[in-house]
Parts: sequence; structure tokens; C-alpha cells
Amino acid sequence: MSTTQELHQVFATAFEIPVESITADLEYQGIVEWDSMSHLLLVDELEKFYNVSISMEDILEMGNIDKIKAILKKNGVEIQ
Repeated sequence: MSTTQELHQVFATAFEIPVESITADLEYQGIVEWDSMSHLLLVDELEKFYNVSISMEDILEMGNIDKIKAILKKNGVEIQ
């Protein structure tokens, strides 16, 4: 099982911000660091960290942390 803390660290790495800045209600474009370019960096970090391949359809649906957790779950990664 992966943890929410690990997921938050992936976000922090992708966006180059402190992990403490990541909250459960974080949404796409909810912070200046989460724009279209960094969204692709986030996808890359998620794929590397969790060893998954995220479909283009899912990439377009990744609008907040809950949706990302659901997409990861679809790919066999359960976040606790």
C-alpha cells in the first residue's frame, strides 16, 4: 500500500514546492505551480514513482487529488 504522504511527496517533487504546501483539496490550477506544463511533469513523476502507465484519457481527468487517487487505483495502486 502506498500512502497519501508518498503521493504528496510526488506532487511536491513535480511542482518543486514544499510537501507541506500539498493539501487534500488541491486542484488543477488551484496553485500557480500546477499549470499545463507542470501537469505533464506530475504525470511523469506519478508514472515513475508508482511504475504505472497513465492513459491520455486519465491524464485529462486528473483535476484534483481524489481523481488522481482513483486513477492510480485503476492502475493497481491503492493510496491509504
